[in-house]
Amino acid sequence: MKSLIVILICVFSCAISAQSRQDSLAIKRAALDYIESQHEVKPEKFERSAHPRMVKRTFWTNKKTKKEYLRETFTDAMILLAESYNIKGDKFPENPKKEVIILDVFDKTASVKLIADDWIDYMHIVKLNGKWQIVNVLWQFNDSKDH
Repeated sequence: MKSLIVILICVFSCAISAQSRQDSLAIKRAALDYIESQHEVKPEKFERSAHPRMVKRTFWTNKKTKKEYLRETFTDAMILLAESYNIKGDKFPENPKKEVIILDVFDKTASVKLIADDWIDYMHIVKLNGKWQIVNVLWQFNDSKDH
């Protein structure tokens, strides 16, 4: 009986571990599609990675008043950005930095840090209908004075 319990625990652990690996790969893929959509001028990658209601936020500084405020961008604007931002291929280094760090995964939610060349993105990613998609992004330039 004891052996059977140990075997069942091992089988259950392996199944959870395999699912966790699959989820981790899918979460990482969502973050990479997000940034690579700009590198490669492939808006379809962005559409694949982000939920249609995704919101991207950062702080910005009003040039006249010098007052900081919250700036928001939505999925549709990010798709347009992916279509046009790097159209000449001169916005990123030849081998752009794209380090994905999964900070936490719990069931159907994940927190991720994406380190790019000039900025970092903190992402919330959710699993809806079996697909991991970005729902929130909070980002800043490496040098906050650039905001």
